[in-house]
Amino acid sequence: MTEIRTRFAPSPTGYIHIGNVRSALYPWLLARQNNGKFILRIEDTDQARFVEGATDLVISTLHWLGIGWDEGPDISGDFGPYTQTERIASYKAWAQKLINKGLAYADPYTADQVEVFRAEAKANKKAFLYRDYRPENPPVWDGTMPLRFKVSDVKRYSWHDEVMGNLSAGPEALDDFILIKSDGLPTYNFAHIVDDAEMKITHIIRGLEYIPSIPKYLSLYDALEMQPPIMACLPHILAPDGKKKLGKRDGAKSVDEYRKEGILPEAMINFLAGLGWNDGTEQEIFDINELIEKFSLSRVQRSGARFDEQRLIWMNGQWIRKLSLGDLYERCADFWPESAKNTDENDKKIILNLVKDRIKTLADLPLLSSYFFEEPTVNIEMVKTNKQLGELPNEDLIKFLEASKSELEASAYDSESIQNTLNKLLEITGQKPGILFSLIRLAVSWAPFSPALNDTLSVIGKDKVANRLQSAINSLK
Repeated sequence: MTEIRTRFAPSPTGYIHIGNVRSALYPWLLARQNNGKFILRIEDTDQARFVEGATDLVISTLHWLGIGWDEGPDISGDFGPYTQTERIASYKAWAQKLINKGLAYADPYTADQVEVFRAEAKANKKAFLYRDYRPENPPVWDGTMPLRFKVSDVKRYSWHDEVMGNLSAGPEALDDFILIKSDGLPTYNFAHIVDDAEMKITHIIRGLEYIPSIPKYLSLYDALEMQPPIMACLPHILAPDGKKKLGKRDGAKSVDEYRKEGILPEAMINFLAGLGWNDGTEQEIFDINELIEKFSLSRVQRSGARFDEQRLIWMNGQWIRKLSLGDLYERCADFWPESAKNTDENDKKIILNLVKDRIKTLADLPLLSSYFFEEPTVNIEMVKTNKQLGELPNEDLIKFLEASKSELEASAYDSESIQNTLNKLLEITGQKPGILFSLIRLAVSWAPFSPALNDTLSVIGKDKVANRLQSAINSLK
């Protein structure tokens, strides 16, 4: 059986987004599942759109996600170089083969001349096709003009897509297209076909937007006497409303932004795998080994996959709770509030263990923990806008806090003793936990969320709790 060889071939023209990474994940899963090879190739021939540092960002993002490659720009392989601008000689050699066969010609037309041709086609109510205006005696190609492919067999092409099924297109989809631009660099339409052939790629997995161009690719495969690889076009990732392709205007962010916002790589991989694929069960949380085992192109859906950031955040919370405390602590290194920098590691781990179940992204950590390290700012408005507390008069709130302060000061300050004291306070005040405990929690943290109240009070400490309760009482007075 032929070794399965898949690839991810990004262009370094900006940040690496969700769709890019899914186009890397699926071929990576396929290669790993079949003990094949996964290749990283940098397609940098569009120098007008080249962004400095974009290649490094691609590499660092893939490393962060755990998507490793067997051959690439930083790893030696038998079919390199793996950066297109280093492969110019190869493209020119294949172009010369087409010239020799009479299947490529120098394009002498200016942009103004092409516009005249377009206007003529429009006047005749015909679609503009470059092949209808080929020069009768093109000049010898010397690299100063574009080299254009001459489609010779104008016919209907049919092919099978592993996701979209059997497809076909008629002669109207075929046209002469540029192989090498006047700057000496190849177009994507030419370069990727040469690269995939020389790198022995068996499967090409890419976005749905490439389907209209596939007949052109097939005509070039024929001209070069190449066997096309297996092709699979993935459905679009749709905006949250499900009505259009996801774009920047819909809140789409780079994967690196999600990383900085505290999304775990395990959650991102899990989430992206499910954007258009499922294993036919109700399972939602997959680790990487399960994905490698279960992934199949046959179960990639044909319809678009709606992007739901809230689902990503939910999934991230699930993955956070799967981590050991030690592992989570290491990942939180860059997310602690500034006020925690001089705190002992063991104390930080105690606090992290308390708030762990409420963390949805690592970036939540400062909001959920800062009151353990610094005095929070009193915000009585949080009491007034609380659904239950806001209905109570200040006199009652003050009375409850004063009773709480008095009883807690007399308590032994371990979690069990504090819980007994809190239960006693329910009897003293005649209030429900939802009212009394919410009031105490706000008074000591002034945070929208906090972990179990008895544990929170125990970690903050008796003196600080008493001072914070008194500050709340003074503000209410």
